[in-house]
Amino acid sequence: MKRFHVHAHVQDLQASIAFYAKLFGAAPTRVEADYAKWMLDDPRINFAISTRGGKPGVDHLGIQTDNAEELAELRERARAAELATADEGLTSCCYARSEKHWIEDPQGIAWEHFHTLADIPVFGQGASEAACCPAREAKPAGACC
Repeated sequence: MKRFHVHAHVQDLQASIAFYAKLFGAAPTRVEADYAKWMLDDPRINFAISTRGGKPGVDHLGIQTDNAEELAELRERARAAELATADEGLTSCCYARSEKHWIEDPQGIAWEHFHTLADIPVFGQGASEAACCPAREAKPAGACC
């Protein structure tokens, strides 16, 4: 069985630990002075944050759900933790039609929660790239969400 891994550099470890514990609904499995890690089974991910390394952040991260109920659960968890959500609802983006919403952590790293409904033949089927990822103010040219 595989587990997705992400490592993000952060400025304020304690603020980030508080955010991700709320987002995941779980405390980290390991915490060091400059590092924290979650080994989650749902979704299966090895997610690590640290104050070591380069410029804080990653482009964005995401969790894709298998159904609308799981997406609604993620949305409610974010709202219950008083995290601001940017709801896109049904949208066409990145060669898919999906329902999604975005949240941001204390550093401004965008998280996309989405449920894919269908593949589409073009990038946004009439939607502009800016409309694709409204929580992302600046992206590298040609970058997709």
